[in-house]
Order: sequence, then C-alpha cells, then structure tokens
Amino acid sequence: MSTRTETLPAQGEEAVVGKLSTLDRFLPVWIIAAMALGLLLGNVVPGLNTALEAVKVGEVSLPIAVGLLVMMYPVLAKVRYDQAHRVIADRKLMISSLVINWLLAPAFMFVLAWLFLADLPEYRTGLIIVGLARCIAMVMIWNDLACGDRESAAVLVAINSVFQVVAFGALGWFYLQLLPSWLGLPTTSADFSFWAITLSVLIFLGIPLLAGFLTRTLGEKARGRDWYEGAFLPKLGPWALYGLLFTITLLFALQGETITARPLDVARIALPLLVYFVVVFGAGMLTGKWLGLGYAKTTTLAFTAAGNNFELAIAVAIGTFGVTSGQALAGVVGPLIEVPALVALVYAALWARKRFFTPTAVSL
Repeated sequence: MSTRTETLPAQGEEAVVGKLSTLDRFLPVWIIAAMALGLLLGNVVPGLNTALEAVKVGEVSLPIAVGLLVMMYPVLAKVRYDQAHRVIADRKLMISSLVINWLLAPAFMFVLAWLFLADLPEYRTGLIIVGLARCIAMVMIWNDLACGDRESAAVLVAINSVFQVVAFGALGWFYLQLLPSWLGLPTTSADFSFWAITLSVLIFLGIPLLAGFLTRTLGEKARGRDWYEGAFLPKLGPWALYGLLFTITLLFALQGETITARPLDVARIALPLLVYFVVVFGAGMLTGKWLGLGYAKTTTLAFTAAGNNFELAIAVAIGTFGVTSGQALAGVVGPLIEVPALVALVYAALWARKRFFTPTAVSL
C-alpha cells in the first residue's frame, strides 16, 4: 500500500470539488430534485399509496425495499473486509470509535430528541432511531474527500455494520422503552416491536452486508483486487446513488402531503439533526487530536461518528411504524440535513488540518 505526504496548501477547498465525479459533485442537487419529484408525484398521481403498498417485503412496500437494498449493497461491496486486523490493533482508534458511536452519540441524540421534540412523540422516536443507525454508507465519500484514512474508515464501517445487526434491536428497546421508563418519561406506543426492528435490520442491512462480503471475496478470488477495485467497483458504485434517489423519491411521494402541510414540523426535526452533526463531528475531531491519532485517522473518527445510516433508519421506521408515519418522516428528513451538513464538515476538516495538524503520511 503506497503512501503520500499531505501537502497542506494544495489540498484546499478547490481540490474537494475537483475530486468529485459529476454525480457526487451535484449530489445535493439530485437529492433536492428527487424530493421535488416525489412531492409532485404524490400530488398528481392518484392512488399512489395503494399501489406502492400492494406488495410488501416484511412491512415495507416492494419498490421501497428494492431501493433500500440497491442503495446499501454497492457501498458494502467496497469494504476491504480482510483489513479488519489493522484497525482492531489500533486500540486508541478502535475504543474511541466504539465509545462515540455506540455510547455517546445515541445518548446525545436521545437528549436532543427530548429537548426539541418532547411534544411530538412520533418525530421524537424517529429521531432517536436515526441516532441509533450508525454510519455505513455515504460517510466513506466524505471521509475520502477530507483526506481521511480510507482503510480505517472501511473497517470502522464494516464493524458498525456487524454491530448494528447484533445490537440495533436491543438499543432501540433501551432508548425507546427502558430508559424513558427509568426517567419517568412516556415510552413508545404499544405497537413498538423489538423483533420488528431486528427483522428490519437483518433484511435491509444483513442481506446487503452478506452480499457485499461475498461479492468482494469471490470477485477478488476470480479476477484479483486490481480488477475488482479498478474496473468492477467504479461500475457498481453509482447504483448506491440511484437507489438513494429512487428511495427518496418514493418516500417523499408518500410523505408529500405531510411535508407541505407541516413545514414547521419538518424544520423542528431538522434543527436537532443539525446540532447533532456539528457537535458529534467536533467531539470526534477533538478526541482524535487529544489522543494523537494524526489528521487522517482523526478525520475518519469524526466522520464515522457524525455520519448516520439514514437508509437503515428509514427502513426500520417504515417496517416498525408504517410508511406514512411520523417516524418515517423524521428518517426522510435525515438525508435532507445530513448531506449538506457533512459536505460543509469536509471543508471544516480541511480547514482544521491546515491549522492544527502537521503533515503526515496517509494511505492512497
């Protein structure tokens, strides 16, 4: 694996734009267009809800289920699963990532949800679910643009993926039922199901995780890593964006009436999300700097802590509470805020590198 030395002045904001493909460069534009198209379809196509709900995978309509799986699979196929030992051996990075991702960040989102949405239980629950869904997808792009450690990001994403399959259901039960009852707060409605969340995670994360692992393993065995990463992944990668835009279009079509009828509710969901991304990212950067991880690993720690798997949060909210629920709407607002927020944090990371970190060798 080759290395290069960071050249701070040459890696400014202009380099960020230059490294993006056309699809990625205008990602916020495509997401806004998908949301607008969804709102339009929801208003002009009669009976759309009935058509989308006609066939289901579990509790999720088949078209949305397909979109979610297509969105997850390419990103998980990029993970180098054979590199896990390198990050696991870095105890500072490993422990700090686990603590921030699975202890501090979900707890912080729980606090924000109750502070900002105490009177809106469906949105509050949806926000808590977003906080439990740790990063596994788009965070890889933001980390790379900010010159983070690519291998560490891939391994942390893989670990988060496995941990979510194992622990997401239990954490959902803890933050939505057990902890509120301890604090004397209202718990989630009786319709909440521990097993519904676990099943949703197994379907919408477990299946693409297994598919991604098998694809990389068999692909590299058949043609080698150079072919797999140089020829196969560039063709597969854009499908994550296609799946994302397809899913957002359908979700906004189903949520269109609520979004247009309750713009203040959408704004109230967006505010704690914005606070969450900024504070958790900042905590990750400060922690990495304090531990002496260096810029590349510090940036990876910050982005993998701040990023959330809104695809999974949407799937869980839909599967557990229904496609037109307030919980699902809170999940849909996630990418609306996360994409511009994390793009801005890429620039913030590059700014911090120039001022607070010395040049170090990073992976290519």
